[in-house]
Amino acid sequence: MPTDTVPRHPRRGHGRATLADVAAAAGVTAITVSRYLREPHRVASETGTTIARALSETGYMPNKQAGALASAGGGGARMVAALIPSIANSIFAETVQGLADGLQGSGCELLLASTDYSVEREEEQLRALLGWFPSAIVVTGRRHTAAALELMHQARARCAPVIEIWDHHPEARGDGFTQIGFDHAQVGRAMAEHLIERGHRTLAYVDSGVAEDFRAHERGEGFIAAAKARRVRAEHVTAPRAEAIEAGRQALAALLDARGRPRVRAAAFANDHLACGALLEAQSRGLQMPRDLALLGFGDFALGRQLAPALSTVQVPRLEIGQATARALLAALASGQPAPDHALPWALLARAST
Repeated sequence: MPTDTVPRHPRRGHGRATLADVAAAAGVTAITVSRYLREPHRVASETGTTIARALSETGYMPNKQAGALASAGGGGARMVAALIPSIANSIFAETVQGLADGLQGSGCELLLASTDYSVEREEEQLRALLGWFPSAIVVTGRRHTAAALELMHQARARCAPVIEIWDHHPEARGDGFTQIGFDHAQVGRAMAEHLIERGHRTLAYVDSGVAEDFRAHERGEGFIAAAKARRVRAEHVTAPRAEAIEAGRQALAALLDARGRPRVRAAAFANDHLACGALLEAQSRGLQMPRDLALLGFGDFALGRQLAPALSTVQVPRLEIGQATARALLAALASGQPAPDHALPWALLARAST
């Protein structure tokens, strides 16, 4: 049986731990570690737990790409691994399209994974993807588990550029990875200012019901802070976990009093789908926008432009984030140097709903 050992840290010279490092940390043979990686069910439970801990401590990654290339006779395109919160959400789909378009003809191919807004899932995916030794890593946002950050540092130590997209908070970061995006708290402040400047003095921010939708939460924090600074009453409401339009319809109820009249004069939403759901529900209740309730979204989705009244919203550089990321990682691969941060512009579009 393996015995307890002193945890060993990953090698730093070349950024890679070896099978022997894992075996030494676990107190087993390299053959046993190899068997665990191929057929974990053939390894005793206690031994498997010890090996799994050693894999985490050493940061070992089996080189899956090497095996695949060997079986194929060698050669092949460089791989760029991109992790996004949702493939179904068009706001990220356009970013992926921009990234794919930017990589076309470069010799790099895109490998995509969806985290479903889970930092734990992101960590699992990074661990799996790094076994293929991608040429570059693209992750969404700047909030990660400690283990995921360690994996990202390991990738960078192997000269793979690491880029965090949809965020731009260089003053708040401590990991040193390239950021391409914008400041979500700043957007939230602008949303509140827009409503206040139109004379509204009772506000609400309807947040995403997804706990790890950090960017939506940051917009909410900026919104509430701006209202407080202007001495305007504002409340923070969380939408239910449901299909987005339906969640928006349900969220409207939190903005109404017992008589079915709005408790606030204006509300901003974490995304356009929530806002569109609220607008449709408000109309079904006989409310007039913006006379009874002004509504403001985020994302500038096509649906919001087609409603009557058209939805005021924040237009964000969805496609441009992907395009800028492709340019940055290709430049980093060519130069061997990290790409600089890049802040992209956004715009608040005032339409009939406010």
